Amino acid sequence: MANKSRTTARKRRHKRVRRKVYGTSDRPRLNVFRSAKHIWAQLIDDEQGLTLAQASTLESKFRNQDEKGTQIDRAKTVGAVVADRAKEQGIKRVVFDRSGYKYHGRVKALADAARDAGLQF
Repeated sequence: MANKSRTTARKRRHKRVRRKVYGTSDRPRLNVFRSAKHIWAQLIDDEQGLTLAQASTLESKFRNQDEKGTQIDRAKTVGAVVADRAKEQGIKRVVFDRSGYKYHGRVKALADAARDAGLQF
């Protein structure tokens, strides 16, 4: 029961934030989703409804590293990879969308790694 209300509260926060956070082709939205084991990051252009770049721990190059390192280390790697893929497409500035999650732990590690790799938000 507690898990259901926690998920519902996160979705409610996410809806509230999404009314204000909007990605464009010049400044796409960096969306983060996390589960118990994995984390995903996407760069989304909301005007055209396109995903411009994405990275997650489910990709084949991360599967070999699943046993090594903590989840925070893997989140840092995902943040750096999505930032590199964004720079390949000429994207330097993004809007950060934490999807209703608290800004700490894996979400913060992903954001800091993306900033260190050159994204501005």
